[in-house]
Amino acid sequence: MHEMPITQSVLEIALRHAQQAGAQRILRITMRVGELSGIVPDSIQFYFDFVSRETMAEGAELVFNRLPGRFRCRDCNTEYEASRDDWLCPQCHGVQVEVLGGREFEVESIEVT
Repeated sequence: MHEMPITQSVLEIALRHAQQAGAQRILRITMRVGELSGIVPDSIQFYFDFVSRETMAEGAELVFNRLPGRFRCRDCNTEYEASRDDWLCPQCHGVQVEVLGGREFEVESIEVT
């Protein structure tokens, strides 16, 4: 259920920037979503359709650019990308890893008219 407040924040960001640009309508919002963020794009879309009603963002397309998990092995210092289900170092098969990326969730761009 954490997607509802996140979706409201996305809408607020988009509306604020669109209004500052003097836009009439928001056509598309592109977001960067890390594989490790726990964000479910379908849930964001579901809530967005609800919270954007009667705003300049109603009917806007949401685009989700997925970012892989990025890790560094603490044993051999190898940096690599992996899914959230397989964090083992591909070099030494170590399990002592540091997360470098994949937790992101941010608005990348807003297309307006």
